[in-house]
Amino acid sequence: MASSSRDVVEGSAYIEDEELHSDASEDEQEQPTASSSSTPVTSSKKKKKKSKARAALSKMKAGLSSVAIPQEMVDAVMEKVKEEDPQSQVDKAEIIKQMKAMQIMDILSGKKALGGKGKKDMGEHKFWSTQPVPQIGEQAPEDSGPIEPSVPRDQVRQEAYALPKDFQWVTVDMKNEAECKEVYELLSANYVEDDDASFRFAYTASFLRWALMPPGYHPSWHVGVRVTSSKKLVGFISGVPLKLNIRDQVVAATEINFLCVHKKLRSKRLAPVLIKEVTRRVHLEGVFQAIYTAGVVLPTPVSTCRYYHRTLNLPKLVDVGFTSVPRSMTLARLVRQTALPKKTALPGLREMESHDIPEVEALMIQYMKRFDMIPVFTRGEIEHTFLSGKGTEPMINAARRTDQVVWAYVVETDGKITDFFSFYTLPSSVIGNTKGHKMLEAAYLFYYATDAPEPDLKKRLYELVGDALIIARDAEFDVFNALTLMDNWSFLEDHKFGKGDGLLNFYLYNWRTPLLEGHNPLAGGKGVGRGIGVVML
Repeated sequence: MASSSRDVVEGSAYIEDEELHSDASEDEQEQPTASSSSTPVTSSKKKKKKSKARAALSKMKAGLSSVAIPQEMVDAVMEKVKEEDPQSQVDKAEIIKQMKAMQIMDILSGKKALGGKGKKDMGEHKFWSTQPVPQIGEQAPEDSGPIEPSVPRDQVRQEAYALPKDFQWVTVDMKNEAECKEVYELLSANYVEDDDASFRFAYTASFLRWALMPPGYHPSWHVGVRVTSSKKLVGFISGVPLKLNIRDQVVAATEINFLCVHKKLRSKRLAPVLIKEVTRRVHLEGVFQAIYTAGVVLPTPVSTCRYYHRTLNLPKLVDVGFTSVPRSMTLARLVRQTALPKKTALPGLREMESHDIPEVEALMIQYMKRFDMIPVFTRGEIEHTFLSGKGTEPMINAARRTDQVVWAYVVETDGKITDFFSFYTLPSSVIGNTKGHKMLEAAYLFYYATDAPEPDLKKRLYELVGDALIIARDAEFDVFNALTLMDNWSFLEDHKFGKGDGLLNFYLYNWRTPLLEGHNPLAGGKGVGRGIGVVML
């Protein structure tokens, strides 16, 4: 099957390079020094300069030799080399050597300064160097735990961070139709898009309420920036409470999401101050850890997963440029090869209902023990996550209700819930398409669980996801997406998912832990994807 030729840049917390990959404001940046003398340089001075240059280069090499290139970055480069030249004999040591050589060239060309100043590569810049996150080049931790200790509320900064002139802070009320619409419109016009500017996430108001208003949410964590004069919303970031189990340590955390700044204002450096302000508000509630994702590399990913795509409406995906037909294949033949059965196959499959919540909870608790980092759901959160987004009548088509954002199904056998799966919708607007398509309807695999024993697990997951694909097709989705997390790796190839271009990096704020297994297996690990049991919206 042809894999997609382009991905929407996947990322829950949208990080704008222009803002976060700059070291400081203009008045803080280093200024070039004027020459102290205009006299010609003598031969003796030239020798001294050459000697100093050699010493500086030696110092540079010595300094870089002690810096560890993050394994995830090395793996990503190796994978890219293999994609472009399958016959290539990739040597990991040589790649590390070349990456360090590139660092030296950055220093010599002025893109990076000796001694740590002016570092702009891979997110090594002033903003992230001040945050309690693992820094790139640090030795990998052997144990898990906080980077900085929690503090009492009265030791948390009480006043909001300063904004540039002409802007003001607001707390966005997501219950208010007009304010929710403002967030929707800001994201629709300015949020994550792919590198070619062909697709952009198109969050709906119903999706945003479902994502941002779980049980126990804090309205103050929905942070906005308005233009003081016009009151126009030009910036937004959100946090929602989430309890995480990270390698058997339960942590009260927040999921940071929907960081967005109006395109015309990205030179104002609003993104860093939005992050600091939501962090301050989270700290005021006694929460000092966070999880977030981004398509860009920042200090420092705890794991990286790759997106895979399963075509459901191939002609449309070709029309919008999401995928292409190989030269040796016709569109009609590829449609036949990727066709799904007409009906679901599992006996006892039905939509999840409220009375299923206790059994689904028990099933998930047992199944999710397989993974290293997982959410800890309450029953109220299970109800909200899998049932509150079911939409309302009337039905739009055979498998979709009005304003539906999540689909959740169970398999009931002899009065017992044995299996559960879910997926959610996140469409993308099609930018500049000449064939009349305005929206790409994408379904994303969400949580699932089964009581199937290990010998039968692969087969059972294949069956569950097979029926999920059929339901998604009947709900008129164009593509079904999945990450290399949980046990997804076991069925992606068998279900003809194609490897996408996009990588999604997972980050933890104020928490160190050894690498979690994502799209690359780790020595002594559980298997591809099984480090990550958290699905970020």
